[in-house]
Amino acid sequence: MGLSDDPELQPLLCVLFLSMYLVTVLGNLLIILAVTSDSHLHTPMYFFLSNLSSVDIGSISTTVPKMIVDIQSHSKVISYSGCLTQMSIFILFACMDSMLLTVMAYDRFVAICHPLHYTVIMNPRLCCSLVLVSFCVSLLDSQVHNVIVLQLVCFKDVEVSSFFCGPSQLLNLACSDTFTNNIVSYTIGAMTGFLSISGIIFSYYKILVSILRVPSSGGMYKAFATCGSHLAVVCLFYGTGLGEYLSSATSQFPRKDAAASVMYTVVTPMLNPFIYSLRNKDIKRALWRIYSEVS
Repeated sequence: MGLSDDPELQPLLCVLFLSMYLVTVLGNLLIILAVTSDSHLHTPMYFFLSNLSSVDIGSISTTVPKMIVDIQSHSKVISYSGCLTQMSIFILFACMDSMLLTVMAYDRFVAICHPLHYTVIMNPRLCCSLVLVSFCVSLLDSQVHNVIVLQLVCFKDVEVSSFFCGPSQLLNLACSDTFTNNIVSYTIGAMTGFLSISGIIFSYYKILVSILRVPSSGGMYKAFATCGSHLAVVCLFYGTGLGEYLSSATSQFPRKDAAASVMYTVVTPMLNPFIYSLRNKDIKRALWRIYSEVS
């Protein structure tokens, strides 16, 4: 059903979301390009950051291009298989985002609490294994939601009250009672989110304890500076995600809660590269070097 039926708003929505999509893709591609082209950024922290940028590109590409095409073609139709595919891929990237933020928190924990053993602990094999495990857990999460929706034998309606196919919207269309399926779906989502948040909280608890032991204010500031960007992204991701999660779980009118979905699915991936690049001298230096070589 999209965000609005007002024909006068359609061109504005198209331009707005196309601009946000291009900014998101360009910003995250610049992060990836900076990390891959600068040997000084070939560290675990920037390895995870480049993976996070790739996931953000995939996440926004799952929803926004389809919405733009729908506005331009004046047709908001999506096939059943296309809807399930969009839902599965979106859940995959959303869960991957959450898992990578947890992995990045662990990386900061090792860097601050065990600096002398950092290169030994965060070796390339472990870094690749953490990303692979994050992908496998995310894939399992998306397929479980897919199986839950596939169990629905019929639909009472064919209108998805959002601008993309989400699990909560599809469950609301079922003819049969979906109480059990809803419980399973939200429990899985809550467990995945709880494990990720618990890992982040534990890592930062250990970081805070370690920082408080540092006698100099300069050392404390440096430690906080290395975590500032990550903390900002974590707050943005889980803040908007929690808002979208609660609105879809409690609201009887999902379309009226489109703002929460837009914040979670569009705004968050767009702001992540700005948060990391504006506060990071290494990223800015690498981007400036790329610009100098091109010009």
